[in-house]
Amino acid sequence: MPRSVNSVASRRKRKKILKQAKGYFGARKNVYTVAKNAVEKALLYAYRDRKNKKRNFRNLWITRINAAVREEGINYSTFMHQLKQKDVQLNRKVLADLAMNHPEDFQKIVAQVK
Repeated sequence: MPRSVNSVASRRKRKKILKQAKGYFGARKNVYTVAKNAVEKALLYAYRDRKNKKRNFRNLWITRINAAVREEGINYSTFMHQLKQKDVQLNRKVLADLAMNHPEDFQKIVAQVK
């Protein structure tokens, strides 16, 4: 009995990997084994960096809030503690946006918290 290799499925699998590797440099775009390694590594980076992106943005927001609050004469940790005490329900993303794009509104919040 002849060996069954299911070439339709295996070709589809190879085409899928090579399609994902489109735009890569050199052999990474057209040699299946190299492309497979490159795509696997790229997917690992993508998974990892979806988590890191959240971390990086939080750091950015904290830096922006800290810079804006120091101009008002207090530091970041004191400001955040006073926000919690006054029960102001604004997250860091919104506070950073206010500090960057609407400084007069941010100053009102700082004055309210002081």
